[in-house]
Amino acid sequence: MLTREIGNTGINASAVGLGTWAIGGWMWGGTDEAAAVDAIKASIDKGITLIDTAPVYGMGRSEEIVGRAIAGQRDKIVLATKCGLVWHAQKGNHFFDQQDKPVHRYLGKDAIVYEVEQSLDRLGTDYIDLYITHWQDPTTPIAETMEAMEQLKKAGKIRAIGASNTSVEDLNAYVAAGQLDALQEEYSMVKRDIESTLLPDCAKNDVSMLSYSSLSLGLLSGKIGPDRKFDGDDLRKDNPLFSIANRQRISQLMDEIAPICSAHNATSAQIIIAWTLQQPGITFSLCGARNPQQANENADAGHIELSQDDIRKINTAAASHLTNLDG
Repeated sequence: MLTREIGNTGINASAVGLGTWAIGGWMWGGTDEAAAVDAIKASIDKGITLIDTAPVYGMGRSEEIVGRAIAGQRDKIVLATKCGLVWHAQKGNHFFDQQDKPVHRYLGKDAIVYEVEQSLDRLGTDYIDLYITHWQDPTTPIAETMEAMEQLKKAGKIRAIGASNTSVEDLNAYVAAGQLDALQEEYSMVKRDIESTLLPDCAKNDVSMLSYSSLSLGLLSGKIGPDRKFDGDDLRKDNPLFSIANRQRISQLMDEIAPICSAHNATSAQIIIAWTLQQPGITFSLCGARNPQQANENADAGHIELSQDDIRKINTAAASHLTNLDG
């Protein structure tokens, strides 16, 4: 398994990480907790050490499931979780409601100190390797947020500091206020805007990039055909990215890169993950898995090294089929 360092922290983790948003069930049509625990354990067995979660994924449910799955093997894990989406207080900006509770974007020092204790309890640990501000709060100065994060770091409750869903201005403010080790941003073959915005400044400041939604909510997995139906609160149900026309374009892309998949004895999803990890500035690729089969498939992508000719052919195919996607 390919491993990389988070910033300059000395913390090394698997380049393929397990993202656990879907495991929390929220916006993914529920969850099978037993299968989720098995998926996490399978990931660890396959060499994945980076596990990413957040309190808001099912209002604590994802963290609790992760905590159960890693019990007895915490020392094998580089654990990332987040703060800043709160339902214990109504400060900052209202963002959405979940389980009939208003969730606010709030990164005040009081909330961060409270939230970390809740996460530690749900995760069954006494430290978090990478603590990430989940969404940015325009009502709180970043200097105050970083002061709280640095305080937690000195106390040994967290080891590294990250931020997510940021602008270039946010990134620069974090860097000015303290040691920022990582960003976590959406990045995939169909969403590449950070290449010209955040990634250049990350490189200048030794800030690692964790890409989330590397398979674009499963669109790039090669497993979502035109006949797939999405039910309940599944966020893909009304997402224009999952239009029939888009799925047909993705199918054409997968057909075109099939020879590369065959050459590496890999699935299309594995090739997409490997491509992601070989993009300049992308340090880690977070991939969701809801059962052991998906976990094993994702983990095996961490062993694939694409040639420059492979990457050129994939880029050409992507430019041909993904340029005019809806959404």
